[in-house]
Amino acid sequence: MAEKKDEIIKEALCEDIAGEKCGLKKVIDIVGGKWKIMILCVMDREGTVRYGELRKAVFGITNTMLAHSLKEMEDDGLVERKQYMEMPVRVEYTLTKKAESIVPILLELKKWGEENL
Repeated sequence: MAEKKDEIIKEALCEDIAGEKCGLKKVIDIVGGKWKIMILCVMDREGTVRYGELRKAVFGITNTMLAHSLKEMEDDGLVERKQYMEMPVRVEYTLTKKAESIVPILLELKKWGEENL
């Protein structure tokens, strides 16, 4: 009888497909969609940015969508919002450490897209 060779255990991309415990679904939920990755790209390139700078840099985004996306990203811990109490009020946005940690992963996705699409 032949001995079985050691099986290579392949890690599943998602154990709980699209369920609450699926890490991949959680990531897509917080950075998915048309605008959030573009916002991350601008903030990664520029550092601290004001709302108007983001509005100009993310071509085609509406004020409503930008405000909504920034609010969600703030709630998810990706963006830090700092408001200065001066007239007119000045608000600046910065990536958090959490957001900065996903940048290398997005760079890998970018490279894959350049090579395969």
